[in-house]
Amino acid sequence: MALPPENNEAFLREVDEELRREQITGFWRRWRVAIIGGTVIGLATLGGWLYYQHSREQEAARHGQLLDDTLAAMSTGDMRNVEANLKTISASHVAAYRASAMMAQAAMAALQGKEKDAVAQYAAVTADEDLPPPFRDAAVIRQTALEYDAMPPQAVIDRLKPLAAPGNAWFGSAGEMTALAMLKLNQNAQAAAMFAAIANDKQAPASIRRRATQMAGSLGVDALGDMANDNQNMTADEKDKAE
Repeated sequence: MALPPENNEAFLREVDEELRREQITGFWRRWRVAIIGGTVIGLATLGGWLYYQHSREQEAARHGQLLDDTLAAMSTGDMRNVEANLKTISASHVAAYRASAMMAQAAMAALQGKEKDAVAQYAAVTADEDLPPPFRDAAVIRQTALEYDAMPPQAVIDRLKPLAAPGNAWFGSAGEMTALAMLKLNQNAQAAAMFAAIANDKQAPASIRRRATQMAGSLGVDALGDMANDNQNMTADEKDKAE
């Protein structure tokens, strides 16, 4: 006996729903281990990443505090744990902390008369492209200052060329060493121009500007006029800082 159309449709819907339930339960029975395993692995991975981030933040905080304490100890002459502390900080994943520790290690070596060790440490800072540029530039300046007497003049000029340019934060120091190297090569005109540029660079330290003015004058270039004009335009605070 045939089912009425409405009963037939209801029957088909029940069959369709039953097939879908069977497909779902069959899929789950077949893949439940993989699904559960994947979920667990995903949660474990997320948990591991969060813990890793938290650990790095805690490590960074420890290294930051250790660096502050170490520099404070150095300023008072307490060197008992400085070497060990700087070694720890120089392995930090925070580039600025690592660079600060490496620079301090190099400075310590220089103060102790271990110039080769200091030069090697500064060179390591310069070569580490993960470190912030200001630290690397400072390392170039200090390394060159230590090696200056033993370096060929042209090597000094070539190394410092990127820094010995007006507007660069290290123009005063880099320009001064570059100009002196130029004098060794009898490039007096170029040296005089460099000294004059330094003398008129408001960002350069006052002591370097004074020396540059004197050197420029000895080479026949009067930088005093420009400096006098600069002084007239300086505020009282700027004059105090310059002095």
